Amino acid sequence: MTAVAQHVPRTDRFGAGDLLAEAAAGIGARPGRLMLTILGTVLGIASVVVTVGLAQTAAGQINKQFDAVAATQGAAEAATSRAAGGDELALGSLPWDAPARAERLNGVEAAGLVSEIEAEGLEVTAVPVHDPSASRTASTPVMATSAGALAALDGRVVQGRYFDAGHDQRGDRVVVLGADAAERLGVVRVDRQPSIFIGERAYQVIGVVDDVVRRTDLLSAVILPNGTARADLGLTVPQELHLHLQVGAGPVVGSQLPTALSPDAPEAVKVAVPTGGSAVQRSVQADISAIFLALGGVALLIGGVGIANVTLLSVLERVGEIGLRRALGATRRQIAAQFMVESVVVGMLGGLVGAALGVAVVTAVSAASRWTPILDLRMVAVAALSGGLIGLLAGLYPSMKAASIEPISALRGGV
Repeated sequence: MTAVAQHVPRTDRFGAGDLLAEAAAGIGARPGRLMLTILGTVLGIASVVVTVGLAQTAAGQINKQFDAVAATQGAAEAATSRAAGGDELALGSLPWDAPARAERLNGVEAAGLVSEIEAEGLEVTAVPVHDPSASRTASTPVMATSAGALAALDGRVVQGRYFDAGHDQRGDRVVVLGADAAERLGVVRVDRQPSIFIGERAYQVIGVVDDVVRRTDLLSAVILPNGTARADLGLTVPQELHLHLQVGAGPVVGSQLPTALSPDAPEAVKVAVPTGGSAVQRSVQADISAIFLALGGVALLIGGVGIANVTLLSVLERVGEIGLRRALGATRRQIAAQFMVESVVVGMLGGLVGAALGVAVVTAVSAASRWTPILDLRMVAVAALSGGLIGLLAGLYPSMKAASIEPISALRGGV
């Protein structure tokens, strides 16, 4: 009878489970070396996560500060065109009810008109101008605003009050002084109902404002209601409309406001609204991120070299084991796969630990600074997986070295 050779499947000799078991045994044989091996990868991955995380978190805080003024500030004025002689001619004018029209738009929290008064020949003094013995204060600018201008300009009343819509409609002779103007005119308190004079007309001071963020020139000015300026000082058209916007509402308001203010000729209104974060802010953030990402890349390179060196050292130390396995039937591919899996697992461990450490650092720094941590979880996952990629690249040469070992030479103690 002829014996029939039994075919033994390849999976019975050395399967995926055996490969993982051998790789795990090789990795866990020296835990101290394992910790030192993954340290470089841990530091590299952690530095990348921390850099990106803190950059995103800091950007959020920068945006909050930026949004407090620039991202919520808008303005509108009459558009102009240049005449043949070089003079600028207004194409239209803002309506007196422009604040009410603007506040009907979504995203506009407050709106107010601001105009500079041409008060030539009219001195602003704290005493009647016909008193020759009194000291006079000249060159004090006179401004006119609507009642809601203070809210639109982020101003603060430090004494008294700001005038309201009733003062404006009636044309009451009341004024609010900027802090610098009040000091120049000698107005210390408003509870005693002091008055100032614009020309020969007396105006009661009802308040003093300070910290006008968006128009600091108001701090040195005398501020009248629009109605009073129209009746007494010949103000014919408002000059500027200032807006306090919700964050992110700038583009929408910018597209709707010209039509709201001038339905028949929207092109006659020029609008300035924020379009997003400043270019300087983005540039600085990008530069900082690039520097720290470069440092993280260097750390990752060092970690990859460390994994390659330790894996190669492991190959040299296990030459006898490799030769014995080759003699028992293990193929070059199986030997290479074992060391490749070891290298990938070591890199993956470093990536996972580094990503976790980076998230913990970002969270701790944000908590200490009372910031809201902002971190893209997809970036964290990619950072963790990149550790495996580093291990894969680092294990190529040691795996090829292990696969090239001949059984006879290995069993004799050579390489």
